[in-house]
Amino acid sequence: MKTKSSLIAKFGMILPIVGLMAFSAQAQEKGKPWPAPETAVKMKNPVASNEASLAEGKTLYMKHCKSCHGAGGKGDGPKAANIDITCGDFTSAEFKKETAGTIYWKTTEGRDPMPTFKAKATDDERWKIVNFIQTLK
Repeated sequence: MKTKSSLIAKFGMILPIVGLMAFSAQAQEKGKPWPAPETAVKMKNPVASNEASLAEGKTLYMKHCKSCHGAGGKGDGPKAANIDITCGDFTSAEFKKETAGTIYWKTTEGRDPMPTFKAKATDDERWKIVNFIQTLK
């Protein structure tokens, strides 16, 4: 009987440790760099960055992106506090180094917790969102 209760006690101590390790591994996984493939990095935006595309891009951004990334793109939207990783700051110097193709690819493909926008926005609309994001300061 002592052996059985001893095993239960040990299991009770080990289980929270295993759970913490799994949570930590998941957090690290989500915090990993998110490089785009070289083909995406080199993609050129086929949609001109003009008044019309920026206006539509802003409307689409406010509909699809603002809740996490914030109205100004700083990663401070109302849903950001409930996400276990940071929502990218589109105004940062580091982000400004991203190519249009990289932003388009990430928007298209998504990565948990960010959804893919393949079905939510057309190619043209995603490029317009890219145009708008690149204007954020």
